[in-house]
Amino acid sequence: MKTRFDLGFWLVLVAIAVIAFPPILGQNAALREKTFTILLAIVMASSLNIIMGYTGYVSFGHVVFYGLGGYMGMYLVDNFAAPLPLAVLAGGIISGALAFLLGKAILRLRGAYFALVTIGINEAVRTFVSNFQPFGAATGIELQFAVYKPYGGPAQALWFVYYSVVGLAIFGVVFSYWLKKSKFGLALMTIREDEDAAEVLGIFTPDAKTWAFVFSAILPGMLGALFFFKNGNVEPSDAFRLGFSIESLVMIMLGGQGTVLGPILGALSYQQLRGALLTSDIVIGAFPLKDFQLVISGVLLLLIVLFIPSGFVGWLRQRIPQLRRVLE
Repeated sequence: MKTRFDLGFWLVLVAIAVIAFPPILGQNAALREKTFTILLAIVMASSLNIIMGYTGYVSFGHVVFYGLGGYMGMYLVDNFAAPLPLAVLAGGIISGALAFLLGKAILRLRGAYFALVTIGINEAVRTFVSNFQPFGAATGIELQFAVYKPYGGPAQALWFVYYSVVGLAIFGVVFSYWLKKSKFGLALMTIREDEDAAEVLGIFTPDAKTWAFVFSAILPGMLGALFFFKNGNVEPSDAFRLGFSIESLVMIMLGGQGTVLGPILGALSYQQLRGALLTSDIVIGAFPLKDFQLVISGVLLLLIVLFIPSGFVGWLRQRIPQLRRVLE
C-alpha cells in the first residue's frame, strides 16, 4: 500500500512541475501568462473534484467561491492596503464560511435538485454583490498602480502572483491526494457510491458532505483573490461567470472524476483546446469559431458521458490494469 501511495504522489507532483516550471526557468512572460491559465484551471478543477468526484454531488455554481474570494481580497487590498497573502487568506476563509453555511442547508438535496440550487445561489450572490456598495456595486473594484509598489511594481507583481498560483496548485493536488487516501476520503467515496448504505455503516453524512463542500471552496476563494489582484479590477460579470463552473466540470469529466491526476490532465487538455478556439480565425457561417467555445464544451461533455464516462484516467486504468498502481 505504501508503494502505491508513493508512486501516485510523485506522479502528481511531476505533472505539476512539468507544467509550472518552464516559465520560471526561462523567465518567459508570454509562457507565464499561458501557463497561469492552465494552473488556474487545475486549482478550480481539483477543488471541484472534492465535492463532485469524491462525494458525487455535481455543483454548477462552484465559481461563486472564486468570485466571492476575489471580491474580499480586492476589498481588503483597496481599502486597507492589506498585504496580498493576508487578502488571499481572507478570500479562502470567507469562501469556506459561505460553503459551511450553504452546506448545512442545501446538501440535504440530492441529484439534479442540488445542481439546480447551486446555479441559483451563484446568481443570487452575483445580484447581491452587484448592488453592494462597499464592493463597488455594478462597477466593481479597481486597484491603483500604487498598490503594486511593495511587490516591485506591476511587472514583478505578476511574477509574485504566478509563484503564488504555482504554490496553490501544488498544495491543491497534494491535499486532494491526501484526502482521497484518508479515512475521511473513504467516507466521501462511500457516500458517492450509496449514501443510504453509508448512513447504515455509521457515517454521519450531513457533516461529511458539509466539510467536503468547505474543503472544495477554500482554494477557489484564494485563487480568486490572486487572479483579480493580477488583473487589477473585479466586476460581477467576471467574478461570477457561470460558464467557468461549466468548464471546470468538463475538465473533471474529461480527465476522470474521482481521480487526482484526472483534473490536471483535463485542465491541461481543455485549456489547450480553448486557447486554440479563442485564437482561431475559422468562421462557421456568420460566427467565428471562438464564439462556439461553450457549445463545443457541451458537445465534448456529451461525448465523454456517452463513450468514456470514467474520463481519460479511468479509461487507462480499465484498459491497462498495471497502471492502477500509479494513476490515482
